[in-house]
Amino acid sequence: MSKTTYENPLTTRYAGPEMQENFGDEKRFRLWRKLWIALAESEMELGLPITKEQVQELKAHAEDIDYERAEGYERQVRHDVMAHVKAFGDAAPKAAGIIHLGATSCFVDCNSELIILHDGLEIVLKKLVNVMDKLKNFALRYKDLPTLGFTHLQPAQLTTVGKRASLWLQDLMLDYESLVSVMERLRLRGVKGTTGTQASFLDLFDGDAEKVKELERRVVEKLGYTKVYPVTGQTYPRKFDYEVLSVLSGIAQSAYKFSNDIRLLQNMKEVEEPFEKSQIGSSAMAYKRNPMRSERMGSLCRYMLSLPINSAMTASTQWFERTLDDSANRRIVNAQAFLTVDAVLNLYMNVAENLVVYKKVIAKHLAAELPFLATENILMECVKAGGDRQELHERIRVLSQEAGRNVKEEGGENDLLARISSDSAFSAVHGKLDEIVDAKKFIGRAPGQTQEFIEEYIDPILEKHKDLLGEKGTVNV
Repeated sequence: MSKTTYENPLTTRYAGPEMQENFGDEKRFRLWRKLWIALAESEMELGLPITKEQVQELKAHAEDIDYERAEGYERQVRHDVMAHVKAFGDAAPKAAGIIHLGATSCFVDCNSELIILHDGLEIVLKKLVNVMDKLKNFALRYKDLPTLGFTHLQPAQLTTVGKRASLWLQDLMLDYESLVSVMERLRLRGVKGTTGTQASFLDLFDGDAEKVKELERRVVEKLGYTKVYPVTGQTYPRKFDYEVLSVLSGIAQSAYKFSNDIRLLQNMKEVEEPFEKSQIGSSAMAYKRNPMRSERMGSLCRYMLSLPINSAMTASTQWFERTLDDSANRRIVNAQAFLTVDAVLNLYMNVAENLVVYKKVIAKHLAAELPFLATENILMECVKAGGDRQELHERIRVLSQEAGRNVKEEGGENDLLARISSDSAFSAVHGKLDEIVDAKKFIGRAPGQTQEFIEEYIDPILEKHKDLLGEKGTVNV
């Protein structure tokens, strides 16, 4: 590995090999040859003067790409597609004259890009449902474990650890729905010609429009697809790139939220991401257990969130049938968006599968706040026993403030329950306080909500994709 020139950390540190290969040159250029073969074979089948021998020669050299030769041609002609046409023609000289017949560069460029996007979305889908499966297991395991809920980052009514995880899981469910939707809408550019009018193909078939339409159908079918854009300019609509990157951004938003929550919980020592035996948290402070996985997730997600606006600008600045200022931009943006989300989902899987929950710390934090949250319940019990609601309210307000001062000013424990136990005004609940402040009485329907949500919404998704489950999240460095 060279250390003298810049290397993209998405490929050297973060993204997995499957996604890297999906956007690699090898796959792209093999798809170009597959497209040229499909075009030539379909043109032959529909009567153009192309021989079986020529098609067979193309097929025989579908994968033995001479990259050095192609790169040499590109330096001469400054055109990547024509460079590969020439290199393919050198490998298959009998067919050299019919390669790319009637086509424009975007025949191979756009159709191959759409196939690559489709395959990239399939990889994202696989990893997304695996994250969902791991979060589901975590949510069910801790659906009954009470914990402090927070609004405005201030202690609020209780929830459960599992119910909180169901919020992370629901975000991913929404992302899954968006992902499936955009995959269902994916279609190829097809065989459209230079400005999308199919004029060159109409000329090749002597004005027979039905043969031109059949040519497109056959080519697309040979590539394993059925849907094409009904009309195009020279390229497929660049709005589709924006739609795809918006879905990827949605996944990044969900992962970012999760990673922030884990970082906050780790600060509170309630829930912790995995920390390996030999892992170093800080070069200076040896005791530290920094949440590096969650922090890396957030860092990568922030980059992903910035990318859709780039695609939006590209889509909105296409002049008439096409302008080339999209090309260099899209080579970078589309690939990096997928590589980024791939890296994020690898981390998400790893963290979600290995979360550590510290029940005693959670209980300690509950004990510090639950007495305040239980004051209304204590008040109602005393009123039921014949007490005066207004007098009791004032008394418990005073005791609460005294307990609060003991915590904030003296650094002591929350002793509100002890104060209530020694106050005769609350004699009706003396001996019942442990029962009244049982945390499970303050979590509402959190366990049931979690169970029902998973059974009704998540399990059907995981059942549909059960063949994809079993992935493990890897952390390269």
